[in-house]
Amino acid sequence: MRTRTPPLSTLRLFDAAGRHLSFARAAAELHVTPSAVSHGIVGLEKALGVKLFLRESGKLSLTREGADYLTYVSEALSLIAVGTRRLPTPHSGRTIAVSCAPTIASRWLLPRIHAFRMRHPRIAITLDTSHRPVGFPVDGFDFAIRMSRIPVAPTHWTHLFGEWLVPVCSPAYREAVAASGSFDPARATTLHVTSLSEDWQAWLEAIGKSDVPSLGTMHFDTIQLSLEAAAAGLGVALGRRFLMVRELQDGVLVEVGQAVPAATTYWLVSSEMTDHEQDLRSFRDWLLAEAAAFAAFQAESVSPAVPGPVS
Repeated sequence: MRTRTPPLSTLRLFDAAGRHLSFARAAAELHVTPSAVSHGIVGLEKALGVKLFLRESGKLSLTREGADYLTYVSEALSLIAVGTRRLPTPHSGRTIAVSCAPTIASRWLLPRIHAFRMRHPRIAITLDTSHRPVGFPVDGFDFAIRMSRIPVAPTHWTHLFGEWLVPVCSPAYREAVAASGSFDPARATTLHVTSLSEDWQAWLEAIGKSDVPSLGTMHFDTIQLSLEAAAAGLGVALGRRFLMVRELQDGVLVEVGQAVPAATTYWLVSSEMTDHEQDLRSFRDWLLAEAAAFAAFQAESVSPAVPGPVS
């Protein structure tokens, strides 16, 4: 027999009271009286046959059952809010929310968004470049672009493209660290990215060296900052070739060591619900086509290694 769901109005009262642990503050949020909140909670407890709150000497706290129930109610209300925001209005189309690391967002995705908007002018795009984990669809995202060695359950993962890791620095700095024609880390300051799982240690292992001492280190939280530091002559960064095409072409950065394929690659992550909505399918198909064209370009124009082995 199907369980009867309590009225949405009482669940909203419970959610607010559970978050604030105060009938008065819940009432202020919902623009009702504290008495209305209290009566609504009492009615909900009677309907469920479970005590949700403990009321002791002016202090309100959740029971164990109430705390457990609040997680489900809050998530359900959040899903309703997300679904409502995603509905198109008569004057606007769908908004697609994408979570993506800042460097790939600015250097790969953003320059291509205009082409998608030309094809689908009624579909808006929002980009979030925080590093926080994404839960579909509770967090309000439709897609995420992530780096990983393998797909991670339970979301749907589609491979985009891989990348090459190669040490880079400014032309002037190269004269100091590769004077003999080969890259000598002992003469360089190595620039590290703390948010990456593959950095200098991975590169060293790929070229068959477990450890190479350096003159010093600097650490950054984004690839973008490490590349800017390298261009400023602060040291040698471990660059991703496809993310620094502009700097390499302009001569702002130069490669000083062997290029190796990264173990982690880029993936498009989404929920299984993507196939059920035309706008989401359009964005996914467009992005996969862009990624395929880019991967083919890399295969044709990027050689696996450059001169300048580690000495």
